[in-house]
Amino acid sequence: MVAEMIAGREVHPLKPGSIPGCTYSHPQVASVGLTEARAKELGHEVRVGRFPFIGNGKAIALGEPEGMIKTVFDAKTGELLGAHMVGPEVTEMIQGYVVARTLETTEAELIETVFPHPTISEAMHEAVLDAFGRAIHF
Repeated sequence: MVAEMIAGREVHPLKPGSIPGCTYSHPQVASVGLTEARAKELGHEVRVGRFPFIGNGKAIALGEPEGMIKTVFDAKTGELLGAHMVGPEVTEMIQGYVVARTLETTEAELIETVFPHPTISEAMHEAVLDAFGRAIHF
């Protein structure tokens, strides 16, 4: 981005709330946007979804069933406020939520999205469904 600015090119605006954070550890940690606590501090009424990797067949097959995905939505508008993950390959998966935030995708659109099966990433969909009482609980 800086190189583009120096070269005199027009640079798209940067949205700090849509920059992913990734920790390359074991297990991996990834997040984007607001935490549940911060969203509440800012006055949002939130819906929170959680999905543990113990309920994900691919994570079990990989021998890495520890971890979870958490989504935070604005209860009134459906805006995805944040997503937080701990587990296998989450630094690869956070991009789905980054794109969703960039495109201002709502929970209704995420619920209707088809995720490949069996994959670890389908746990992202389950965390969205959980926020709206539509997931299977483990």
